[in-house]
Amino acid sequence: MRTAAIVLACAALVAVVVIGLSQAGSQGGEPKKGRTPTGAAAQAALRGSPPQLAALHRQAGQLLGGGEAAFTARRKTLRDFPLVVNGWASWCGPCRFEFPFFQSQAIKQGRRVAFLGLDVTDNASDARRFLRQFPQPYPSYTDTRGTIMQSLVPSSGLPNTVFFDAKGKQTFVHQGGYPSEARLAADIRRYALGG
Repeated sequence: MRTAAIVLACAALVAVVVIGLSQAGSQGGEPKKGRTPTGAAAQAALRGSPPQLAALHRQAGQLLGGGEAAFTARRKTLRDFPLVVNGWASWCGPCRFEFPFFQSQAIKQGRRVAFLGLDVTDNASDARRFLRQFPQPYPSYTDTRGTIMQSLVPSSGLPNTVFFDAKGKQTFVHQGGYPSEARLAADIRRYALGG
């Protein structure tokens, strides 16, 4: 009886590992380079942004500290704009998969929608390396213990995307990775822009 229970437990563990690896393979590869303008092309696309959004663009790809106080203060400066906050980590397969979608949408919508990243429970050097490899046109705040994300989304796991309207009201939380840029764009229209 005991041997059968051990065999059954081992089989269940193997099944969990196989399912996890197959899901990571379907949504966990490296983001594809070259789809979205970066550097000078991204700056040109975002030229003429309102001052609060231009300040975000000047910090493109940076990993900022300061904890919850700094993140909250930045959110307050963006109260007149819809805001999309993406919680990510360099070790998170689905986060890596959806990263190009955020990069592209932040360039397309970045003159009227604010974007911020939250690098959650990540190693800072790994996160900086990842941001150099796949730059975003907005900054990310470090959330070493996950407390900032927990204050927005009372659950564990990544990725999470939190939407706020222009009055600063949280309107929606998308838990899990986005399967396509079109789905992210639809949520931005619906939950950030209200249309």
